[in-house]
Amino acid sequence: MSTQLLIESLNTEALKNDIPKMDVGDTINVHCRIVEGDKERIQVFQGVLISWKGRGINEMIRVRRIVNDEGVERVFPLHSPRIAKFEVVRRADARRAKLYFLRDRVGRSRRLRDRRRAMEHVKGEMTVQQ
Repeated sequence: MSTQLLIESLNTEALKNDIPKMDVGDTINVHCRIVEGDKERIQVFQGVLISWKGRGINEMIRVRRIVNDEGVERVFPLHSPRIAKFEVVRRADARRAKLYFLRDRVGRSRRLRDRRRAMEHVKGEMTVQQ
């Protein structure tokens, strides 16, 4: 067995299976395990998923939120044991793979269009081709 295949097989055991379907533009809650001394607690970070990169064990997401009129971004490894769970709060319609342009936006222009409203024009039609 080659070294690459050995590494891949070890990494597949560490991958999480309970990650929900989320896309760039969605507002998500990331439940992080915080260790303080001998105590452990869960802290929730809610924000907009602005980028997704990597594959396998190296998958990373970047989540952005606004705190006191200041943008805060955190990068989370998807398969980290420090992440308790992910929750999708709101789905949004994003037309790009990376939403870095949100860093320059202020006020209402920062908001993304809701995915349900974006699909209203195709109510009667099937969205998936057979």
